Amino acid sequence: MNQHHSLNYIEIACRDLAASKLFFCAVFNWAFIDYLDPESGAVNYSTFSLDNINGGFFSADKVASQNNDGTLIVFYSQNLNLTETEIKSAGGVISKPVFNFPGGRRFHFSDPSGNEFAVWSDQ
Repeated sequence: MNQHHSLNYIEIACRDLAASKLFFCAVFNWAFIDYLDPESGAVNYSTFSLDNINGGFFSADKVASQNNDGTLIVFYSQNLNLTETEIKSAGGVISKPVFNFPGGRRFHFSDPSGNEFAVWSDQ
């Protein structure tokens, strides 16, 4: 059920829609539904649905990172080292190695499209 004022949907730009989908399937086990551009017939948007949020990826030339004042999406992991290994194995690039912060540890990574994300753990 949709909750008033809750974060409900997130759209993420990506340079390579196919590569981003493969990456998020491999690391986070996401499934996607593709939508075709009516003019070109090419996939230009893909949605995902998780337990706590829905969203989509769309084709774009720009990417999000803290370096260009973009929003940082942060994932939680019960096993930070395993998640880091899975990200690297799926083609992600660690952009900021694991560091401590009040409440836990985290690292930043870029997906195959160049978007920056982070993963944190309280373990």
